[in-house]
Amino acid sequence: MRIIKIIENYPKTTIVCLAFALMLPSLGNLLVSIMEARNFITAREMLNEGNWLLTTLNGSPRYEKPPLPTFITAVFGSVFGIQNIFWLRFPAVIMVSLIGVYTYLVSLKFINKQHSLINGLIAVTSFYVLAICIEAPWDIYTHAFMLIAIFHLLSAYEFKQTKNLLFATLFIAFSVLSKGPISLYALLLPFLLAYAIVFGLRNKFVLKTTIPLLIGILLGGIWFMYVRMVDPEVFIKIATKETSNWSSYEVKPFYYYWSFFIQSGLWTIPAFVSLLFPYLRNRVINKNAYKLSFLWTIFAVILLSVIPEKKSRYLMPVLIPLAFNTGFYIEYLIRQFKELKHKAETIPGYLNFSIIGLGGVIGPAAGYFLYHENIKSYLGLYVFASLLLLIIGSAILVNLVRKNMLHVFYTSILLFASLMFSIAPIMVQFQNNNEVWAPISNLKDESKEQNINVYLLDEISPEMLWDYGTTIPLIDKTGGKYNFPSENKFGLLVNDKENIEKSGIDKFYTLEEKETFNRNTATQGSRRHKVRNINYYYILTKKNAKD
Repeated sequence: MRIIKIIENYPKTTIVCLAFALMLPSLGNLLVSIMEARNFITAREMLNEGNWLLTTLNGSPRYEKPPLPTFITAVFGSVFGIQNIFWLRFPAVIMVSLIGVYTYLVSLKFINKQHSLINGLIAVTSFYVLAICIEAPWDIYTHAFMLIAIFHLLSAYEFKQTKNLLFATLFIAFSVLSKGPISLYALLLPFLLAYAIVFGLRNKFVLKTTIPLLIGILLGGIWFMYVRMVDPEVFIKIATKETSNWSSYEVKPFYYYWSFFIQSGLWTIPAFVSLLFPYLRNRVINKNAYKLSFLWTIFAVILLSVIPEKKSRYLMPVLIPLAFNTGFYIEYLIRQFKELKHKAETIPGYLNFSIIGLGGVIGPAAGYFLYHENIKSYLGLYVFASLLLLIIGSAILVNLVRKNMLHVFYTSILLFASLMFSIAPIMVQFQNNNEVWAPISNLKDESKEQNINVYLLDEISPEMLWDYGTTIPLIDKTGGKYNFPSENKFGLLVNDKENIEKSGIDKFYTLEEKETFNRNTATQGSRRHKVRNINYYYILTKKNAKD
């Protein structure tokens, strides 16, 4: 097909366009998650309060995360508006694009152009590579920068160009400045171990690795050293807590990550087959490259598994070498599927792409059956999108019957892109299923009009604080007693009503309950319903106060 030739002639452009098509349509509509809220608030306080180096969250020190991604977000916020979610998330989309492009470029060091493009496309369509941008957007920065560093390290191993060592150093520093040593441990270390085993210590491997690594870590650690000198007590307290979390928080068994290949989403079955090393090693076009991607993936999983603290999102860096590894199996299917004599070998290919194709054919009807009340407002667009998915899904199934796996692969990518481009934005519009949804976003302006300052008595969720739009002072305690504001009248947000009674505030103030703010997207009783996303708002007037 002519379009396939165009795609393969412009691989990097194809990968970038795909990443944008997958993410941009819904980018400004998804609700801000808890991790996003923390990061965006810190960016907002950089702009509003000038806390560029001693970073804060609601005015309190927040040194858990290095500031580079927050700097980038704050710059976009200063240009496009600090409350503009679309543009605050846009840099993360760029990072996804870079992961796709540099997966392609790293692959190109070992395999041909078409195969490398397959790897890059798998990377940007892997489920958690996309999901991580909303759940914990700073992770995508640290791993994207480290992948770029790995590319330049590979280039340095091949050539004597000093610029590659400089770029490797720079991007290692950027990675450390994005989330500390996370990517050093989860992405770079397993790569170096795998490369050393497969290719040995040739071409001054140790020297060309050690110099950029040490200098990069030193440059990336400058912020940590600065905060340690300027605010040592708070920094040590936070660092101690973060370190202790590795062994005491979210502790999971060693085997928790063993189903990691499921996080690749669309590519779950091919990813699993690609990990069957004895089966695939004699079927790939480059055994050393396959051995590298396999060991890189396995070492990454093992290293993550030995840390007691485990979360699904921590697996995201594994999806980068896994995309490389999965590409070997996809390329094998494209090259040999028509020639396979044993039916058992064809089952994974038929199963994976039949599911994808049938998803395009049946999925829209199932979606309408489940959400028809919500879809009525978007019926025309939904019908158009459904027809598009039906056509592409049918094309996948037809090409699968014809055993044309190249066309099957590309149409599967097209189906996923079409789904994210057309259906996902519609589904996002009715993500809120809570009838008592009551956002806090107007309170700041309302209290300003009433000339009332708003305070916190206890907790407020980062999401709620982000929606409010600025910092909210927390009423502090001295000797177990609250130090109430001096104003005769002020607003008070409370997460737990019992704290009102415990505070003794009603002895001095008349309380008028005004409103309940509820940011939950699901009704009470649902697993997704969080008490932290509810705050009660009171107006307090001092008793016997003179006007």
